[in-house]
Amino acid sequence: MDHGDFSWMLICSALVFIMTPGLAFFYGGLVKRKNVINTIMSSAIMMGIGSILWVLIGFSLSFSGDIGGIIGNLNWFGLNFDTFGDTTHPYPNTLVFAIFQMMFAIIAPALITGAVAERMKFSSLAIFVTLWSIIVYYPLAHMVWGGGYLFQIGSIDFAGGNVVHISSGVSALVLSILLGKRRNLGKAPYHPHNVPFVFLGAALLWFGWFGFNGGSALAANELAAHAFMTTNTAAASALLSWIFIEVIKNGKPTLVGTSTGLVIGLVAITPGAGFVPIWAAILIGALVSPICYFFINVIKPKFGYDDALDVFGCHGIGGIWGGIATGIFAHTSINSAAPWNGLVFGDITLFLRQIAAILITIVIAVVGTLVAAGIASLITKGIKVTNKDEVTGLDTSEHGETAYPAFNGMD
Repeated sequence: MDHGDFSWMLICSALVFIMTPGLAFFYGGLVKRKNVINTIMSSAIMMGIGSILWVLIGFSLSFSGDIGGIIGNLNWFGLNFDTFGDTTHPYPNTLVFAIFQMMFAIIAPALITGAVAERMKFSSLAIFVTLWSIIVYYPLAHMVWGGGYLFQIGSIDFAGGNVVHISSGVSALVLSILLGKRRNLGKAPYHPHNVPFVFLGAALLWFGWFGFNGGSALAANELAAHAFMTTNTAAASALLSWIFIEVIKNGKPTLVGTSTGLVIGLVAITPGAGFVPIWAAILIGALVSPICYFFINVIKPKFGYDDALDVFGCHGIGGIWGGIATGIFAHTSINSAAPWNGLVFGDITLFLRQIAAILITIVIAVVGTLVAAGIASLITKGIKVTNKDEVTGLDTSEHGETAYPAFNGMD
């Protein structure tokens, strides 16, 4: 890297880091007042766990060596690079890449927390996300970006469709089913406690996503600019599409719906941001809203699972659509890292490899979540809070503080 690339990657790393506090506000605004601190803390804890775990073993397991195409090794334990002797991975370049990738490793497990909001023990959550990072995230990061199996079969994922969104979305669904429903779900009215928080969080996510996708070009170049534009275009298209759906269905657009639409547009474009034409980003964003809306408002009520903040409906389904769309619209002239053109350009090979990668990701996420949740449950003697604590609110029962003292008793 030259100094321009180096600076760009550090700036993008900072932008991606902002996304986790943004996620905390996004999720925090959607829950009840008595659970907002716990919900924000669920993201905040990953800024600690994710960072230290990544420095110790995460980066090494993801990007050092290769064991069976599934996981790396521990040669870079503690980011212990060979500063002078490794000409393949000179220390400054490897370190800035490690910094950038660390931000992905922080936010991916934080996404899961929205599905289990208002009812999971904080201690259980901390153990779960630690184990999940090791069992699910690091292997997937290696398989996709570290030269592992999904890379070897020719699937592509520019900035984390499989690694971040499908894995966290599917894991969120599994964990929410294991945890069970919130008390009185469907029996009492439910409304987000702070809608401005929701939009603030969504806006921070949109801002940070420019680093998320633009930085995945790994240089300050034309590909970064392309990814920047496809990212904004898909978010804008999905935002407008969601508003259109709400007006047709309910007669009025909502700010929560607008915030949801822009986020799922960002999710959908993530795997293809550096592979698809800019015009395709409009279609990807416009179509992700009705797809996710259907899963959130039709499929979830039909099956009755309590994905509290629709992590599966937004990130899981949005990520799956984005991976499929990459196989439809990708073109090698945009990025030669794509081994084949997409389906719309007359080649079915990439499309089939994308489907295979999505299915493999789902299996890894399901199995890894079951293992991590099982271990967390054994250690903490169950992962769900008591009925009394749920009624009191997790802010008080789990943290001993309240976000809005003046509103005590109004929940």
